[in-house]
Amino acid sequence: MLPKNVPANEFLNLEGQKLSTSRNWAVWGEDYLTDFPGMEDVLRYVLCSIAPENKDSDFSWKDFQARNNNELVAIFGNFINRVVVLTNKYWDGIVPKQNHLTKNDKLVLDSITNSKNNIGKSIEEFKLREGLNEVMNLARTGNKYLAENEPWKTKKTDEQRTETVLNIALQISAALAFVCEPYLPFTSKKLKNLLNLVHYNWDEINSDIMKKGDKINQHEHLFQKIDDEKIVEQLQKLNN
Repeated sequence: MLPKNVPANEFLNLEGQKLSTSRNWAVWGEDYLTDFPGMEDVLRYVLCSIAPENKDSDFSWKDFQARNNNELVAIFGNFINRVVVLTNKYWDGIVPKQNHLTKNDKLVLDSITNSKNNIGKSIEEFKLREGLNEVMNLARTGNKYLAENEPWKTKKTDEQRTETVLNIALQISAALAFVCEPYLPFTSKKLKNLLNLVHYNWDEINSDIMKKGDKINQHEHLFQKIDDEKIVEQLQKLNN
């Protein structure tokens, strides 16, 4: 069968210059894995975020650091961290039940299925940057939901409400474990293990993956901050 669609990208530059292996103006895969152990998904994330789908783009180490620290760590990782820590703190890692749902609760739950559908459609149409942005938007939705509902405060005054908020936050976390897999396979595996998710596939992603009484594991950081010193080292490598 002949291919129906052959997507092609423009050029990716490095620190404002064309890549050149002969001049060592390149990022070598083996060196990256040595210098950033366990951070394969970070490079995947950044390269997809800046993929030259419609025009030339540029990879810079400062941007790499910023996307890791300000997006993967501060948005995605921070959301998962808060959900897992609070669930273990308040319910010993047991998924609480859903009680009364507000209008906003229902909208947030609907966003899970909507995000899955949008991400799948983007990937099928080879709009990979668009799909990745949808993944991060779901994490942003989770952070916003927690910030607005403040379960760390309502735990003292309204336990039923706190149960509902944490349950919904866990549903978002579970969905993220699956929708991030095409982009961040190692992170997906780590998050699935963290939430004890094993028997689901893409078609089964919904707003009720985590069941009342399910047990999650203790917190584990999905991403680590990158210090300035590491970036300086990479820039010096290019100049040698």
